[in-house]
Amino acid sequence: MAGPINFTDLQVFRSVVEEGGIVKAARKLHRVPSNVSKRIKQLESSMGVTLFHRDRQRLHLSPTGELLRGYADRLVQLSEEARAAVSGANPRGLLKLGALESTAASRLPGLLAAFHRQYPDVRLELTMGTNDFLVQAVVDRRLDAAFIAEPPARILAHMPVFRERLALISSPDHPPIKRPQDIKSASLIAFPDGCAYRRVLQRWLGHDVFSTKRMLELGSYHAIIACVASGTGVALVPESVLDTMAQTSVRRHPLPKTLADMSTPLVWRDGEISPPVLALRTLVASFKKAARR
Repeated sequence: MAGPINFTDLQVFRSVVEEGGIVKAARKLHRVPSNVSKRIKQLESSMGVTLFHRDRQRLHLSPTGELLRGYADRLVQLSEEARAAVSGANPRGLLKLGALESTAASRLPGLLAAFHRQYPDVRLELTMGTNDFLVQAVVDRRLDAAFIAEPPARILAHMPVFRERLALISSPDHPPIKRPQDIKSASLIAFPDGCAYRRVLQRWLGHDVFSTKRMLELGSYHAIIACVASGTGVALVPESVLDTMAQTSVRRHPLPKTLADMSTPLVWRDGEISPPVLALRTLVASFKKAARR
C-alpha cells in the first residue's frame, strides 16, 4: 500500500530530472550522491511505482515519472508562492495573462503600465483570444488569469472590472438598424466561434436567422471595422473599441440594453491565486475605486 509523499523527496526527484542525473543533482542540492539515490528509492517505495528506468549510469524517466514531474513542478511552485505571499515580499516571476482583443486594445494599456511600474520583478506575458479560449486556458493552467466577457464557470473565481456597451455597426450609408429584419440581406462579420459578443449577436438575430446568414470570420477588430466601413457587412463591437478608432467612418446602431450592456470580469482558478495574480487583482480594485470618484 502506498504511503504519504515526502515533500523533500519530491524536491530531490525534481532536481534529478532537471539536472539529468544523480551526481549533478547532488552537487546542486549540496548532498552526497548516495543520499540522493536513497531519497529517490524512498519516493518510489512510498508510492509503489518505478519513476526511472536505469540504464547503467543513466536514468530515464518512466511514464509514471513523467506524470509525477508535472505534479512535482506545481507543488514546488506553490510552496515558493506561498512563502513569498506570506513573507510580504514583492511578487516576482512570470504572470501569464489573457485578454480579449477589445479589452487589450481599449482598456489595458494604462492598467498594464501601472502594473509594470509597481511590480518590476514580474514579467508579464499577454495572450489574446476569444472568451472560450481564454476560459479554457485558465482552467488548463496555460494562463494564470484572464479578462473575459461572460460570467465564468464555477471552477474559476472572478471579479467584475470593466463595463462594456455593444453596438451594431454598418457602413455610413446603411439605413437605420432597429430590428433583425433591417439587415436581412447583409453579411455578418465576426470573430470565430467562442466569441461571447458573437453569441450576443446570435441571440439578437435568433438562432435560425443567424445560421442562414453569410458570415465573414476575422480575428482582428481593425480588420472587422475596416470591412464594415467599406460596406462588406455589419458587425457587433464594443463601443470602447470604436472610440479608439474614431478616424474610421462607420454608423452605430444601438442594441436593446439587456443585450448591449456587458461586464468584463478578471478570472483566475479558485483557491490558486498566486502573488502576481493577487497583485493584479489589488491593482484592478484600486483602478475601479479611482474610476468611481
